[in-house]
Amino acid sequence: MNHFELRGGVMHVEDVSLPVLAAAVGTPVYVYSTATILRHIAVLREGLRQAESGPDGPWIAFAVKANPNRAVLATMARAGLGADVVSAGEMLRALAAGIPADRIVFSGVGKTADEMALALTHGVGQFNVESEPEAATLSAVATRLGMTARVAYRINPDVDAGTHAKISTGKSDNKFGIPYDTAVAAYARAAALPGIRVQGVAVHIGSQLTDLKPLEAAFERVGGLIGELRAAGHVIVTADLGGGLGVPYDPSHPAPPSPGDYGAMVARVTRGWNVRLMFEPGRLIVGNAGILLSTVVRVKEGSTSPWVILDAAMNDLLRPSLYDAWHDIRAVAPAGERFVANVVGPVCESGDTFATARPMDSVVEGDLVAFMTAGAYGATMASTYNSRALTPEVLVDGAEWAVVRARPPIETLIAADTLPPWLEEQA
Repeated sequence: MNHFELRGGVMHVEDVSLPVLAAAVGTPVYVYSTATILRHIAVLREGLRQAESGPDGPWIAFAVKANPNRAVLATMARAGLGADVVSAGEMLRALAAGIPADRIVFSGVGKTADEMALALTHGVGQFNVESEPEAATLSAVATRLGMTARVAYRINPDVDAGTHAKISTGKSDNKFGIPYDTAVAAYARAAALPGIRVQGVAVHIGSQLTDLKPLEAAFERVGGLIGELRAAGHVIVTADLGGGLGVPYDPSHPAPPSPGDYGAMVARVTRGWNVRLMFEPGRLIVGNAGILLSTVVRVKEGSTSPWVILDAAMNDLLRPSLYDAWHDIRAVAPAGERFVANVVGPVCESGDTFATARPMDSVVEGDLVAFMTAGAYGATMASTYNSRALTPEVLVDGAEWAVVRARPPIETLIAADTLPPWLEEQA
């Protein structure tokens, strides 16, 4: 469910009219709904209540990569969420938004020594370590600082998530984690390292999962490993089950499993683990909470279908070009007529295509359209390709709204370039 709905024939976000936002901010622009974010957090928490997770309850760490806007993260902080980060920059964003350091999990395969030192200094709650060389580097950094890093190894369970190849992370030929079969030996070596306190196990097999079976298979392997590690003398107090539960992009497809279904599966598989369960939702919380609002530049005749050319482009929303991802495209003020069209942007690439032969609301020049389910992996993946300004972002809360990232003038982009002395003299 989301809070984008037609009122009087015009799409609103909560109590704010989208044409009002478009007139005030311009397009393209990302628009986020606070009510939808909070509802998704509540629904997830309710689903996870079924699982045993210790006296403190589950540790829910929002995947910052999905949407790192500080206002969005501050909304998460006020709701009591932690953060899953994969860079020092994401960690600093989470801290700036008010998320306590001890609720931050630092993941990612390429943590540098400098990032490790910064995270240790701030006191992050856990490092999800992805290789033995990384553990050795973290040990050296922690020892130099006179600190102890709380660590979980990310396990690669060799489970096919059944999702797009570019967002699958749990197969043996993916770059993430350590092999399941070598985990016990890796934990033994990690426990012997100074400055390291092994405390947990982590797994994450991919994103936009629409079937619980791969997740269940991965979690069962984690449960078996916890038993082996405890038998070997390790104290395991956390189990990070990652994220990845899918959201409904295409209304014609079956709905993904609900958080309630997911929670029931987690409760069944993890019963008796006696750990604090950790989760890293991203898309599940913000996906349906955001849209990309765009204006039709013109409609051009095509050989088979008309071309709807928008002012939004692949640099604003990369997912369709990168993943062949599907987004529902709706007229903000639908007239009731439909047609079949190709929807594209103005960037000088054939890949700047959002939809081909798409049945959709009929639109004409000047109309507004909304890309639905664009709150995750949208603005965060935007670029300035073709010297286009970064897309602004707006957060709505009831009848109130605010620009939470302004559209920078193109002069700012140009000014970031500097000329070397031999060209400066000729300018």
